[in-house]
Amino acid sequence: MSAAPSPTEHQPKTAVLLANLGTPAAPEARYVGRFLREFLSDPRVVDLPRWLWLPLLNLVIVPLRSRRSAEAYRKVWTEEGSPLLVFTLRLAKKLSNRLLGQATVTAGMRYGEPSIAAALAEFHSQGVQRLVVLPLYPQFSGTTTPSVFDAVDAALQTMNWQPEQHRVEHYYQHPQWITAVADSITAFQRKHGTADMLLFSLHGIPERYVRNGDPYAQQCRDSVAAIVLQAGLEEGKWMLTFQSRVGREPWLQPYTDQVLEQLPKQGVQHVQVVCPGFAVDCLETLEEIAMQNGELFEESGGKSLKYIPALNDGEAHVEVMASLVEESVG
Repeated sequence: MSAAPSPTEHQPKTAVLLANLGTPAAPEARYVGRFLREFLSDPRVVDLPRWLWLPLLNLVIVPLRSRRSAEAYRKVWTEEGSPLLVFTLRLAKKLSNRLLGQATVTAGMRYGEPSIAAALAEFHSQGVQRLVVLPLYPQFSGTTTPSVFDAVDAALQTMNWQPEQHRVEHYYQHPQWITAVADSITAFQRKHGTADMLLFSLHGIPERYVRNGDPYAQQCRDSVAAIVLQAGLEEGKWMLTFQSRVGREPWLQPYTDQVLEQLPKQGVQHVQVVCPGFAVDCLETLEEIAMQNGELFEESGGKSLKYIPALNDGEAHVEVMASLVEESVG
């Protein structure tokens, strides 16, 4: 008599696509230009008419921004490569080990390499039947999460492949994520002391998008409120601000850089900044916040700005991701 099959033999073969924004292949103008062109050509990111936007992008914005952005990338580039890619790949590897026997995990970038299409092609070749799409965006915005799903749909259509799908749209109030971020703040302050002010700096989007129904701003406020409660932060000792604005139209406010310029005038000399909208550290946290805004704060009369790192590939973050996967497939 043959042995009875194990429970796992009846389960569909499962794979997890851990999706992130992406990064240039190298901190050089030509690679940065290629990345910017792909990123800013996405109508989810910039919703201007194509006939107006694409010539402006290709003839003005990419040539002007490529060299300047390449210099910024060089400041944070490591021997292993771009921090965003390095941390995302490490997180994917640790999550794969955590889910060993349950699912295989591969990282895919929405823009640049390794691509989402390449990750899905790998899953297809492995005979995957159930696909979990997990974008590394805690808060949902029409500029980010749906673009990942667009890329997934396009790749699946090209391959004529229709696996069972489970999509994680957000996790901005997931209890384990809230606790992980709160614990990271507490651990940092235990080691470095408590600053006069803690800024929660999240990536901005145009105010127009929010008026048109994008839930991102409210989810940011809800995230921060939950983290503040979990960490037991004192009222008046923290603020929610928004960073990384571009262009002339109003973005979500208050702006991080403008707040940092004003705080020293209010007697705030020591600031800590945490960026819970970023799953892993990247150009916007390491160069824009820790370097650019750190210098701006000191030039404005402040004494020190300390950046609290993202969750990156820490064990608490791995457990958050594992819970999201397990809950999504039931």
